[in-house]
Amino acid sequence: MPRSIIFLSGIIFVLTAAVFAQQRDPSFQVGGGTLDVNLDSDLSQQTHNQLMTWVHNAANSVVAYYGRFPLDHTYLQLRSFNGRGVHNGHTFGVHNGGLIRISVGTETPISELKDDWMLTHEMVHLTFPSVPEDHHWIEEGTAVYVEPFARLRAGNANKEQVWGEMARDMHQGLPEEDDEGLDHTHTWGRTYWGGALFCMLADIEIHQRTHNQKGLEDALRAIMNAGGVITEDWELSRAFEVGDKAVGVPVLEELYNKMKDRPVSVDLDKLWQDLGVSHQGGFATFDDRAPLAVVREAINAGKPGRPIKVSVSLDKLMSTAAR
Repeated sequence: MPRSIIFLSGIIFVLTAAVFAQQRDPSFQVGGGTLDVNLDSDLSQQTHNQLMTWVHNAANSVVAYYGRFPLDHTYLQLRSFNGRGVHNGHTFGVHNGGLIRISVGTETPISELKDDWMLTHEMVHLTFPSVPEDHHWIEEGTAVYVEPFARLRAGNANKEQVWGEMARDMHQGLPEEDDEGLDHTHTWGRTYWGGALFCMLADIEIHQRTHNQKGLEDALRAIMNAGGVITEDWELSRAFEVGDKAVGVPVLEELYNKMKDRPVSVDLDKLWQDLGVSHQGGFATFDDRAPLAVVREAINAGKPGRPIKVSVSLDKLMSTAAR
């Protein structure tokens, strides 16, 4: 969801923390961090419990992907409304912590909360530094791409749904007429799904060039562990330098140089075929004989996979569209 970065003075932050404490809302430890959850006081105990399960699942998903929770302290404001669904997620960096605001309907069944992606998406935003506005695509793209795999690794999603929805929706990130590259085309599709496409290509290429021993999560963890979180201002070049050093290959920097100011298109149909992914209605079936099937499964698991027998040149799947 749209993300704004605000930096508040230490005084305002302390006052905010005091308000949360006075309301005696749930606080829990997760992955080395503390989440303070602010809930409406008039919720039933059942609704309260369901919402807290939802929060725990989202936080555990982030830990499953990154190895720990990104911040020592995060404040989560849940605002309820009559109805169903999850809406209006926003994540902010504040002094010495993070703040997430999100709205949820009191009639939302627990099955829908279990399938929700939005809260995990917002928590992923905590893991990446605030970069200049032209690079907003990497902040949103990372959240779009990482979220389903984080939930998959935590047991909160299945791979048929994850790959099926990705194969269904990734085309929205391809350049359209008058596109000028990721840094200069700030449409919804290029910001969210164009960024996600960059992340997917980087993930696949890192796996190929490290013989399926490392993936995008290794680069993103290194950025986070070097202090690149939402409360910090970084240049994008610094983030990519840290990430590439962690995986031992300059994939992020090289891919960025290709896509930053040119409308690079990708033959997605061929890429899904190489990954062994077929999709219909948002659900995937898999061909484990496909050349990149072992990469697909290593991405699912988040750990080194079987050696790659056949490499696929992503350069041959990429082309610069005419402006």
